[in-house]
Amino acid sequence: MKKILEIYNNAKGPVYSFEFFPPKTDEGEGKLTETLRELSRLQPGYITVTYGAGGSTRDKTIRLTSDLAKQFDLPAAAHFTCVGGNREEIRSILGEIYSSGIRNLMALRGDPPKGQGEFQKAEGGFGHASELISFIKSEGFDFCIGGACYPEKHPQARSLEEDVDNLKKKVDAGASYLVSQLFFKNEIFESFLGLVRKKGISVPVIPGIMPITSFSQIERFRAMAACEFPEELLSDLEEVRNRPEEFYRRSLNFSVRQCRELLSLGSPGIHLYTLNQSHASYDIVRELEN
Repeated sequence: MKKILEIYNNAKGPVYSFEFFPPKTDEGEGKLTETLRELSRLQPGYITVTYGAGGSTRDKTIRLTSDLAKQFDLPAAAHFTCVGGNREEIRSILGEIYSSGIRNLMALRGDPPKGQGEFQKAEGGFGHASELISFIKSEGFDFCIGGACYPEKHPQARSLEEDVDNLKKKVDAGASYLVSQLFFKNEIFESFLGLVRKKGISVPVIPGIMPITSFSQIERFRAMAACEFPEELLSDLEEVRNRPEEFYRRSLNFSVRQCRELLSLGSPGIHLYTLNQSHASYDIVRELEN
């Protein structure tokens, strides 16, 4: 399986990648396969598969990542978190992942299990992604490791500068590339990237983009990522919130403009959060390639 850093280093143009989550049902898995069949026509650089909160989908994440990569002949990264595991358990799971043929990981601290308000470090485990990355490297597994970054800072960080200092720890520990949380203001990402480079972080930083397919998603995105929305976008979408076709057209146009500007600023690619649906992500990439 190709390493993701190699994909960025050898790319002749923008790398488009897609993120999926493990469905809860067999029917959902069937729909995900159809979604990826559609998106694979775009020849993406790679795909990623997330972990559930608290590591609740660990086994399914490993299986799906391996199965989808083989079925569609695509490089793939499995999300992997610190949640609920000590060093021995984490070492064992890493062995399972490696044995399944996966060679790319997104190493994350992870969200606490449902009902647990704050993240709690497992006894004998890790409290930060940088510690997890350092452990993976020390165990000698030949993974290409990605990390997450937050253009509007991690919700628990006291400042953006503190957050970027912690980001440097991830990279120094062995993260080869970074993928951002979703955002909707490119000036925020550009300012964040400037601070990242000023701190001496030189790895590829990939903007994460979430297409808006319904007005109700806006409040969910705000709650999930604490992200700012351009007022012009909000008023534009509010005007057509009950006209689905026009809503989709305006939202798509915004996402395409946002991605084009990011690519013109030098972004090595775009990572699309698909929510396991192909339509918007497919249309965005097709427009970008025209």
